Amino acid sequence: MVENSLFAELVAQADADGVQQLVVGGIVRDGNTVLLLQRPDDDFMGGIFELPSGKVEPGEALDTALIREVKEETGLDVSVIRHYLGSFDYTSGSGKKSRQFNFAVDVAAAGPVVLQEHDAYGWAALDDDLPVTDAVKAVFNEYRETLSR
Repeated sequence: MVENSLFAELVAQADADGVQQLVVGGIVRDGNTVLLLQRPDDDFMGGIFELPSGKVEPGEALDTALIREVKEETGLDVSVIRHYLGSFDYTSGSGKKSRQFNFAVDVAAAGPVVLQEHDAYGWAALDDDLPVTDAVKAVFNEYRETLSR
């Protein structure tokens, strides 16, 4: 379980680093598979597969945003935020310095997945070479290491 104090530390560090937009992402696992969502072709970074993720609203806590975003993007209910898996920085489609904080989450049930913002989804084997960006591959590598501890 992630300690509440960590969320505040992450936000404070992002602020000190000049990050303009906070984003949260969650690894949703079902057995030996993980949920990946495909961005619409006409969207920023269209066609890529990614974690359920999204922007943190002004004044919103990271954990609250994570639970909300997983629900909005997949229809799934987060029951536990298990582990913090690191972050990565990128420039958003609007040119903002963004930081995505990534977490392993448990959901109450792994389905049905109901998409709101993505074209497709899939459950990919965790030990496969996942079709995601290098930044997200690094998050999955950290997740695999967490599982082996």
